[in-house]
Amino acid sequence: MHGYISQSDKGELVIGGGADSYLNYSQRGSLPAIEHTVTALVELFPAISRLKMMRQWGGIVDMTGDRSPIIGLTPVEGLFVNCGWGTGGFKSIPGSGFVFADTIANDRPHPIAEPFGLDRFTTGAVIDESVAAAVAH
Repeated sequence: MHGYISQSDKGELVIGGGADSYLNYSQRGSLPAIEHTVTALVELFPAISRLKMMRQWGGIVDMTGDRSPIIGLTPVEGLFVNCGWGTGGFKSIPGSGFVFADTIANDRPHPIAEPFGLDRFTTGAVIDESVAAAVAH
């Protein structure tokens, strides 16, 4: 199950969940994603099955194809990247900041960040982070 629910200042319930299970650049929400999220939340809170949906929103989430971040050097000298965190960036950036600072200071990937380099997409050494998180975010 993956879903979250909170109450706005106006008393409305704001519901969210994971990203689509396929890559796209659409800013529309998909019906399967909505159904998956609502099914999970109704199982936890049966009373919300009687709610009416007022509006829905879908947007682009900063994610890579393997659902793992990119941390490290690029082919451009002096250009470093720390991106692709998806919805986990807010929680993960403090920890990645340490290894990213080390990468910049030493001009080489920190050992912890090395598997998350940009070159993994050309070598095929992708990481399926969604397995570790149990959700594809």
